[in-house]
Amino acid sequence: MSEDGTKNDKARSSHSRPSTCPSYFRWIHEDLRPWRETGITRGMLEKARNNKAHFRVIILDGKVYVKKYRKSIDTRDVFTLWGILQLLRWYPGRLPDLELMFDANDRPTVRSNDYRGQQHPAPPPIFRYCSDDASLDIVFPDWSFWGWAEVNIKPWAKSMVAIQEGNKMTPWKDRVAYAYWRGNPNVAPTRRDLLTCNVSDQQDWNTRLYINDWIRESREGFKNSNLENQCTHRYKIYIEGWAWSVSEKYIMACDSMTLYVRPRYYDFFIRGMMPLQHYWPIRDNSKCTSLKHAVHWGNTHSDQARKIGEEGSRYIREEVNIEHVYDYMFHLMNEYAKLLKFKPEIPWGATEITPDSMGCPATGRWRDFMEESMVMSPCEVSPCEMPLPYSPVELREVLERKANATRQVELWEDQYYSNKP
Repeated sequence: MSEDGTKNDKARSSHSRPSTCPSYFRWIHEDLRPWRETGITRGMLEKARNNKAHFRVIILDGKVYVKKYRKSIDTRDVFTLWGILQLLRWYPGRLPDLELMFDANDRPTVRSNDYRGQQHPAPPPIFRYCSDDASLDIVFPDWSFWGWAEVNIKPWAKSMVAIQEGNKMTPWKDRVAYAYWRGNPNVAPTRRDLLTCNVSDQQDWNTRLYINDWIRESREGFKNSNLENQCTHRYKIYIEGWAWSVSEKYIMACDSMTLYVRPRYYDFFIRGMMPLQHYWPIRDNSKCTSLKHAVHWGNTHSDQARKIGEEGSRYIREEVNIEHVYDYMFHLMNEYAKLLKFKPEIPWGATEITPDSMGCPATGRWRDFMEESMVMSPCEVSPCEMPLPYSPVELREVLERKANATRQVELWEDQYYSNKP
């Protein structure tokens, strides 16, 4: 059964063999590398609590217990915990005993510079939705895979089906030949800067940018924010908010070429994607000129632009489907549990959570999304096979390939403007 309870005809049956996991799973090894030598002690875990964790998750004998320390934004904590419960229904009896700390805020907090060298203590292991190159936070799938009720974004399996149907409504050749973005500019200066690239009487940067007022949308029943109705332009812009943005996977699923403004943060799957293969990189310090060139390039290389858009969407559709999300959670939690140097136990004040204890009190969209995302029967095959860690040479080659592709785009852009009269 799929996440939404309908029959899944894809070849994950009892007769199929597990496939190798997508390449981004290799980053699990990198995220856990800081504890490879030392392991994770209870002292390290408690230090993660002091690092302002929102809640502690304990898995013992196939049951899930939670101790909450503070309230999260909206119901991020609720749907993250719901997702963990669904993982245990997808792979019952296959998760090891463990304890972990989770911070449901946006920005990473474990700075790598604070833990360099022999004289420094090992870092606290804390799970969150994103990290950056200067941090050691452990990246975990975000809550919206099971639904973001506050803004009426349905669970990922249903959203992806709806977006695929939306893709069919406007073929590439009929799509608007400009770059599209809709969102809240007030969460970060970089988004307010993006708005200066909007079309005006004085300038046209090949963009069409719109402000999303979520309060008004909620009042009007979210009629203007359906994701499946936003696949009408050839190019869609992804830009971070306060940290990484949940919008990333929905933007990249649209078959439009994603114009990806250079990010600071990464989530769990973006590290497997490549510039010029899955998206087009945009400079963050000169967005307007970079966007104008990207659209010009796409309109003069339409077959290549269309291919980049379709390849990015294929990646999202096939490698970030809900089955692979569960596999990522499964492997991350298994690899993490191997590092624990203590016996997990249920602390005072923790409570067991079950689908009934979480779902029955829920109301409205919150209850609907829990019902829609509930795993109805266990997976009949083993998780995908975890790939080996990157060797130092392999990791350097991957990073250099990304950097070279980005430099190539910037070179084309510089040449375009140097040749303009």
